Amino acid sequence: MLFVQIAPEDILRLSSSLDTPAGPRPLDAPARAEVAGLFETLGAQGLRLLGVATRRIDDANTDVSASDEHDFAFAGFVAFADPPKQSTAAALASLAEHGVAVKIVTGDNEAVTRHLCEALQIPVDSVLVGTQIALLDDAGLRAAAARANLFCRVTPEQKSRVVRALQANGHVVGYLGDGINDAPPLHCADVGISVDSAVDVAKQAADLVLLRHDLAVLRDGIREGRRTLINVNKYVLMATSSNFGNMLSMAAASLFLPFLPMRPVQILLNNFLYDLSELPIPTDRVDDVDLLAPRRWDSGLVRSFMLSFGLLSSAFDLLAFALLYFVMHTPAAVFQSAWFIQSMATQILVIFVIRSTRPAWRDRPSAALAVTSLAVVCIAVAVPFLPAAAAFGFVALDWPVLALVTALTLAYLTAAEFAKHRFHRARGPAGTAPP
Repeated sequence: MLFVQIAPEDILRLSSSLDTPAGPRPLDAPARAEVAGLFETLGAQGLRLLGVATRRIDDANTDVSASDEHDFAFAGFVAFADPPKQSTAAALASLAEHGVAVKIVTGDNEAVTRHLCEALQIPVDSVLVGTQIALLDDAGLRAAAARANLFCRVTPEQKSRVVRALQANGHVVGYLGDGINDAPPLHCADVGISVDSAVDVAKQAADLVLLRHDLAVLRDGIREGRRTLINVNKYVLMATSSNFGNMLSMAAASLFLPFLPMRPVQILLNNFLYDLSELPIPTDRVDDVDLLAPRRWDSGLVRSFMLSFGLLSSAFDLLAFALLYFVMHTPAAVFQSAWFIQSMATQILVIFVIRSTRPAWRDRPSAALAVTSLAVVCIAVAVPFLPAAAAFGFVALDWPVLALVTALTLAYLTAAEFAKHRFHRARGPAGTAPP
């Protein structure tokens, strides 16, 4: 006796009779309609079905091949109940709030998948089945995939085509799967995700393997990724703009100053203290509203910010140079000590301005960032007054010079706050991207 269990559509195509308690009868049109009705009824209940059929073969035949797969007697269905976890609906709703569009790509039939969508409160926009996908070229699939959120009865290769079509439309695609048929799309996706109970080939193809079977883990991972990108962006924007501004200031100063605005050892100390102050940036707070929209790395934003704020920083540096050298006639050591303090203060304190698109006084930084930054600024102000100051070429400053440095620092931070609002109004939300 040859037994087979495969997809119901395939088993019916290969069957010629119906196995009943009263004995076999022909699988004619009325019988096929009866089986199709049972198939649709069970599928509408969310049950996954395998068709089972049998055929007697020659007793002497010990080598079964594809040529023996015909004229089966259809025996019935094996039905599997696979209800979603109770937490799934809430997790999917949370993903939607974070700008993540969920599309279901499955080998199951449409009735089963629609029942699942109904249970999870997922509105079905449009449905594509494998036979339709097979008739579409890549351009057609890109257009259809943009509209559909349900892909049923698809092969592994068609799953990969759907992933590539979404990527071609400018989306970053994460694919979650745990079966052998999921390995190809897991490879194609920008982020392949599987679970620890998946088959080995799926886990090997995945970029991430979830140890906790809960979609809320994906939401948490997305939020953490966006928080990391936002905080990295803060450092990059601050570092590139300040370094570009300092480079311009040093170059411009060489045209009229008879000495260096800052000695090499002073620059090294400046860089060391500056980097020390920014170590806590990864701990910085990010508002929930900033985590709701997808984000991407934007090199154009970095370039524009560097040019805008670097020029602003350089303008205040040159103003300080002119006042210190041409108005106050300070000697080289006093000039270098004053610019060291101003450079440190403006570079470090501007993080409180540029770390958010909102007004600086309305968006509190993390305690670690605030304490470290202010502590390093205090150290920078104190350095010229310490016994070791002479080793770096610093001298103690009198009150008029300190007052000038303080006024210029406050003026720069005020100008940076206004410049920030104009910059972000002109560009729109930074780093946002399609879901």
